Amino acid sequence: MDVPKEHLSTLLDHGLYSSAQMLGCFAVSSPSISPETSPHLKAESLVLYGDSLFREKEYSRAIQIYKQALQYHKIIPKQNAAASVTIRSSLSAANRSSSPGSLNPSALNENEVKFKIATCHNSLNESKAALAEMEGIPSKSRNLEMHLMMAKLYRNSRHTRAAIGCFKECLRNCPYILDAIIALAELGVSAKDIISLFPQTPNRSGRPPFDYSDSSRWLLYVEAQCCVASNDYKGGLELFSELLQRFPNNIHILLEMAKVKAVIGKNDEAILDFEKVRSIDPHLVTYMDEYAMLLKLKSDNFKLNKLVHDLLNIDPTRPEVFVALSVLWEKKDERGALSYVEKSLRIDERHVTGYIMKGNLFLSMNRPEAAVIAYRGAQELRPDLRSYQGLVRSYLALSKIKEALYVAREAMKAMPQSAKALKLVGDVHASSSSGREKAKKFYESALRLEPGFLGAALALAELHVQEGRNGDAVSLLQGFLKDWADDSLHAKLAQVFAATSMLQEALSHYQAALRINPLSDDARKGLERLEKQMKGVDPDAPEEDEDNEADDAEVDPDDADLL
Repeated sequence: MDVPKEHLSTLLDHGLYSSAQMLGCFAVSSPSISPETSPHLKAESLVLYGDSLFREKEYSRAIQIYKQALQYHKIIPKQNAAASVTIRSSLSAANRSSSPGSLNPSALNENEVKFKIATCHNSLNESKAALAEMEGIPSKSRNLEMHLMMAKLYRNSRHTRAAIGCFKECLRNCPYILDAIIALAELGVSAKDIISLFPQTPNRSGRPPFDYSDSSRWLLYVEAQCCVASNDYKGGLELFSELLQRFPNNIHILLEMAKVKAVIGKNDEAILDFEKVRSIDPHLVTYMDEYAMLLKLKSDNFKLNKLVHDLLNIDPTRPEVFVALSVLWEKKDERGALSYVEKSLRIDERHVTGYIMKGNLFLSMNRPEAAVIAYRGAQELRPDLRSYQGLVRSYLALSKIKEALYVAREAMKAMPQSAKALKLVGDVHASSSSGREKAKKFYESALRLEPGFLGAALALAELHVQEGRNGDAVSLLQGFLKDWADDSLHAKLAQVFAATSMLQEALSHYQAALRINPLSDDARKGLERLEKQMKGVDPDAPEEDEDNEADDAEVDPDDADLL
């Protein structure tokens, strides 16, 4: 029986891909479509059949079918090829787009089929093969979607200059491709250069495709992304806040702000932004792994469990879901958590949060060498404060002070106005007794730059304690109590009070720490030591059970025989 390709095309248009796939088997095997007499019909039927396989995510099969179609297309007699060119030139703009599954039933476009093959390779994470296929399409024949794919493939292959050129070409054609704006910012292109790409020539209606009469909002967006990409987090947040005033409850802007706040340690504010986003759109998955990591830091296990449960019900195939699962399982089963984060990176090898989480896990498993590799992976994709911090911690764990100092100084160069970067250099100097004075200066500089920076205050207080200046430590930390309800602040104060035998004050602060975070290890262990002190017992003395075990171990040889 004959299978007109229009029927196959109709099934694809209506999303009936399974039926289209079955009907395609009839179409490509029909004896009425002879490869010798009608190679163009054979080729068009094969492409439609390939489209049905693509939509069912059978990418490897689709590639083979598309390639067969191109082979038949090449043997079309010259006069038929010339005729098909005439047909294609008369097609109206209302025809379907060039994305897989949308071939015009009256003609075959070789470049579109190559693009479909590249899309399949890309879906199989075969970037090299995808790029080779795309490079076979003449630059003048590439549409907007093709330019964007080429840009991403070049970027994934670390061909930075070629990637920048393709992203720029996207913006010359359409200034509203926000993916291209973000990518160019991350690749180091200035805001001025990005804005200069926006087309200014009028379209058919006589108006330019980019509305400069209200361009300030887009200029703000470009500048905000460039600030964040260059680690000017404060400037980026200010610009995003201004945009949010113009577009209240804009999910994309809220997410961008939440992500930046998470990076720079404004955890409570980031959590509020993420919660607002979820209240607006509870089915959103983007950046929810960042939210999961923040909930873990706050020891909010109830919300973390609910978040992971929701994400699994929304879309269990996204990398964010597996990073969130890894966060949930970290305390229960570190190996299981590691397998989840590795699965997230198999889904998307450019998922930065996956590398950060992987590094964190390796550090907690006392595998700093592996942690260095993970954090380096994050840095290659998009260096931010967390990857610098992770690398410094890893090198310090390996006693590689020189390497740790180099990374900390690189962070300072990248973020000259960041108190967090200053503290990072201080942390390296504080790791050795000879560097404490230098560390003190960096911590004090960080506090001058950001007076409310609790992390620097805690680190400086620890230096005071190590050098016997307990009074200075107490004075410093008490100044933060009015602005911070933080378990680590109360635990550190309690530790200092306990060291100076002010046991009642220490008890009060340990209890405050546990009220804020019932799972605080520092507060729990500190309280156990304090209770021994209050009973007049040396907290560093071995437990009775340990003594008994030691006694049991030292048995007489004759007794050993009896035993």
